Amino acid sequence: MASIICGSLAFDTIMTFEGRFSDQILPDQIHNLNVSFLVPGLRRDFGGCAGNIAYALKQLGGDPLPMATLGRDSADYLQRLVDLGISTEYVQEIPETYTAQAMIMTDQANNQITAFHPGAMMQAHQTRIVARPDVKLGIVSPDGRNAMLAHAEQFVAAGIPFVFDPGQGLPMFDGAALRHFVELATWVTVNDYEGKMLSDRTGLGFAELSRQVRGLIVTLGGEGSEVWIAGEKTLVPAVRATEVVDPTGCGDAYRGALLYGLEQGWPLARCAALGSQLGALKIAQRGPQNYVVDRVALGL
Repeated sequence: MASIICGSLAFDTIMTFEGRFSDQILPDQIHNLNVSFLVPGLRRDFGGCAGNIAYALKQLGGDPLPMATLGRDSADYLQRLVDLGISTEYVQEIPETYTAQAMIMTDQANNQITAFHPGAMMQAHQTRIVARPDVKLGIVSPDGRNAMLAHAEQFVAAGIPFVFDPGQGLPMFDGAALRHFVELATWVTVNDYEGKMLSDRTGLGFAELSRQVRGLIVTLGGEGSEVWIAGEKTLVPAVRATEVVDPTGCGDAYRGALLYGLEQGWPLARCAALGSQLGALKIAQRGPQNYVVDRVALGL
């Protein structure tokens, strides 16, 4: 079984600030913000939601089909996918742009400040989902606005159940658009901050949202995750990481595990438990695609 993963492919430039952002920002001067952070640590990684989710799903033994766009600097990322054994069938190059770029700064408390240049991602609506017998599942993760809208509709037209994962793309949509996404989706997953925004904009609480889909998952970082089904909540505990090194990509690792569990036909709480395990593995490694999964240790 294959899963289409709609979202971004991006290069991540990850910087480490050896302090706390809160110590450098004066609350009474927030209207006149002019700060500079010394970042001794810097690395460049392969990232983007589609890439990170595909990496996680492949590590677990799934068959991801990322659907995304790259720019004129695509060669390294395409080779990366080939080396991982991930299909590039639905990856399109947009030669007049650059690949999406994320500049991520993390402080000692694992708070993050991110600047994102969308580049080729803004043309992701040029890619299109069609029905095919081996594709049984999909996900709409953060991408160009038009692409997210189109791909959700195309999943429904193709008869492919999908997860709606708005992530950092959620602020692009008003309440009406978000309610429409929920109507189309089979499952919805958000973190706690996104969940509050989703509720505020749609006017629907978590219980009501969960009654409109097969399940709603709200991740809570170190507190685990809430699984809502038909208005009932189950708390799935977090898994303690061996060490906390870098949170970048933890949510995407969780979503890759969610897709794997759904592919296997697992109950949603079991999918969430695997997500917690994968998130713990990821946070102990730098970069979003540098952890290694031991499937035997995970009981797979």
